[in-house]
Amino acid sequence: MNYSNNVFKVALLLIIFWVECLIVFARGKDHDLGLGASFVFGDSLVDAGNNNYLQTLSRANIRPNGIDFKPSNGNPTGRYTNGRTIGDIIGEELGQPNYAVPFLAPTATGKTILHGVNYASGGGGIMNATGRIFVNRLSMDIQVDYFNITRKEIDKLMGATQARVYVMKKSIFSVTIGSNDFLNNYLLPVLSIGQRVSQTPDAFIDDLISHLSAQLTRLYKLDARKFIVGNVGPIGCIPYQKTINRLSEDECVALPNKLALQYNARLKDLLAQLNQNLAGATFVHANVYDLVMELIQNYAKYGFTTASKACCGNGGQFAGIIPCGPTSSMCSERDKHVFWDPYHPSEAANVIIARQLLQGDPKYVSPITLRQLRDL
Repeated sequence: MNYSNNVFKVALLLIIFWVECLIVFARGKDHDLGLGASFVFGDSLVDAGNNNYLQTLSRANIRPNGIDFKPSNGNPTGRYTNGRTIGDIIGEELGQPNYAVPFLAPTATGKTILHGVNYASGGGGIMNATGRIFVNRLSMDIQVDYFNITRKEIDKLMGATQARVYVMKKSIFSVTIGSNDFLNNYLLPVLSIGQRVSQTPDAFIDDLISHLSAQLTRLYKLDARKFIVGNVGPIGCIPYQKTINRLSEDECVALPNKLALQYNARLKDLLAQLNQNLAGATFVHANVYDLVMELIQNYAKYGFTTASKACCGNGGQFAGIIPCGPTSSMCSERDKHVFWDPYHPSEAANVIIARQLLQGDPKYVSPITLRQLRDL
């Protein structure tokens, strides 16, 4: 009788042991969910490959784009730079185990989405009409629609209660958009395509702010609480603008920069209002304009040899007309150029920008840094 009891006890202990092992194993698989998710919205500055799956004229899945992107062994992924985007770098620095997967990629299924999803699209803008010269692209409205789909999937994966906590308290929503609304909408030289033919700058920027406010509020209603929103950089200083306007190395085109600054002032006010009016939300303002301008004006201080000429491109003094592709000329020292192509920063520049946003000067990121946002 005692022998039977002992056997029973041993068997029971073994069962308990194996159950605990299974629990530990399961937790081990999902332990990094404690780091939360990164949901990325925006344009080509942070597109991680969504445009690969669109019939569009705006693509970066051609060599030598991605030549320094280690996870792909230097093969193009759809990122509009030689290596990592700002979004990639920020995710790494915040401890994310994986890059946010492009929403349109076949791999954006199951538990993969719990580490984050990238909705950004080259050519996309705040306004739905922005970027139509590229035929297809994902506007910010569509990107928020797609997050709504993801949000429902997270409920299925985690259960409604746990999913809401995960999205609200553990996830960061980054928004990098607005440049195309000027470059590939309002400032387009072809009449009837750009909005300049029918709107004053003030009216157009009013529309931008109104639409963006609605888009951010939609995300809030889908349980987003931690936001980082970037303003528009000095778009009058990119190699493309310098080249087509035949400027000297230390000049920038005045009108695009003026419009960017006008929009940026309104954006800062909007984020302050949203911080006040949307209970429990934190909107961090990323002053990309001043940060990139600092790199352009003081490039040597940061180890660059030029802030005017594209590393990869063709045409004109600054290689700023033809986008980066197989027939482009390419510089030998990619980490010495602020700009990778006529429009986009190099990975080296992205690293500096990202690190400032993670834990930098309040004039570049406010009211808190991204590390502080993560830890809220």
